[in-house]
Amino acid sequence: MPTLVTEQGIVHYETLGRGRPVLLLHGWLGSWALWRQTIEILSKEFKTYALDFFGFGESFDRTANFSVENFVGSVDQFMDRLGIPKAAIIGHSMGGTVSLVASLLHPEKIVKTTVIGSPIDGESLNLLLKFSGYRGFAKIVWTTPILLRLFIRGYAFFIAKDGLAVGKMLAEDISKITAESFFQSIGTLRETDLREEVGQIQVPLLGIYGKHDRIVHPKQSDVLKVHAPHSQIAWFENSGHFPMMDEPDRFYETVLDFLRNG
Repeated sequence: MPTLVTEQGIVHYETLGRGRPVLLLHGWLGSWALWRQTIEILSKEFKTYALDFFGFGESFDRTANFSVENFVGSVDQFMDRLGIPKAAIIGHSMGGTVSLVASLLHPEKIVKTTVIGSPIDGESLNLLLKFSGYRGFAKIVWTTPILLRLFIRGYAFFIAKDGLAVGKMLAEDISKITAESFFQSIGTLRETDLREEVGQIQVPLLGIYGKHDRIVHPKQSDVLKVHAPHSQIAWFENSGHFPMMDEPDRFYETVLDFLRNG
């Protein structure tokens, strides 16, 4: 299990392949496990790295800071520690928002940015996720972790075509996180608003959004296009929040085309 030490804590990651580097960033409640198939496919042409954010998966933060800003810092330090001068970055949901902020703060390091079902404005999160950003709500939820995992397994059928696979993945991931990482991360995401800033991103930018996304409002695709006119938008008619699982063939074709030519 490869790990590296940063100023904040220990970052776990998985890597495969050779070639130009691509970083994969997971969403809220997730881990690198989201990218298992993606790693296999992209690694045929690229050197892929899938990170666990602090407080998720196998990564640990000493300062108990689980903010979007701290996740951006972990990406920056990760690249420095591994000697990666430049990379393409792909983020799902919260990971996409981290990708956008990283592209703004460290433009010299990011060559292409892809966001998947990611909020540009935190108000686009569904109501349940907004409530999760409050400490009191998170503590109530955390009093019955078994019920929480059962709820996640059931809710997965509402947000993904393959609810069984997504529910199992999320239930495993949520068993590794704490109440603090649960509410802090989504709390800072809820407060994020990049509408006035994304237009400053100079690198090629791709937004992938599913028509049936019930986690982040799918019209965030329009928000991205309006505020970052140079961005490309891939609209997935038959996908929800997980297009890499709902429409895998088209998803990988879209991502690879962008990485090669975008």
